[in-house]
Amino acid sequence: QVQLVESGGGLVQDGGSLRLSCAGSGRTFSDLVMGWFRQGPGKERDFVAAISRNGGSTYYGESVLGRYTISRDNAKNTVYLQMNSLKPEDTAVYYCAARWSPKTTVLYTDLDGYQYWGQGTQVTVSS
Repeated sequence: QVQLVESGGGLVQDGGSLRLSCAGSGRTFSDLVMGWFRQGPGKERDFVAAISRNGGSTYYGESVLGRYTISRDNAKNTVYLQMNSLKPEDTAVYYCAARWSPKTTVLYTDLDGYQYWGQGTQVTVSS
């Protein structure tokens, strides 16, 4: 089993920045492909970003490309999501997700690609 705990959410003004963190435990962190998803009010949970096991590859959803950066520190068992130029439409609960994939370089963008989920952290962007 993998446990994921997100932190760093909060209230920020339009154009502001936040950095989310997700700490993992339960398995070797470097064996995990990591992702971030978000779910806005009344909306489905959507893909935000993914990062490979060693951090060498990343992939982003179109709506956040150029504004968000995903990174990881395997020594600290943590993945980050730096969010810049935030907009009110970025308001959502942000979820960290993990897939145990010790032998693959594939990045996953679908909900079904991930086995483990955090509890989510609220991000609210005011206009």
